[in-house]
Amino acid sequence: MIDIDRVKRNENYLKSAASAVTALETALEGYRAALPEIEALRAYYETDWHTDAADDAAGLFPPDLERGVLSEDSVFDLLASVAAVKETVSELFHD
Repeated sequence: MIDIDRVKRNENYLKSAASAVTALETALEGYRAALPEIEALRAYYETDWHTDAADDAAGLFPPDLERGVLSEDSVFDLLASVAAVKETVSELFHD
């Protein structure tokens, strides 16, 4: 006896999984492209960030300068997110 429902169900699985894999591939390509920027931010946070944050607190930068990077948690939170993503990817692909 043929099972049309099984074929439909698995067809939906195929479409859903293919879409998820495509989205992941795209996201990973974007992440790979951002790696040099992430590493530059890590180096900045470990060196010059403290000087720039102090200069900002002293009012030395122009008021119209974008400076989200100088907020207390912005770079730290990004680096923590990178670590969490690495852990998730490791868990997902650990065989």
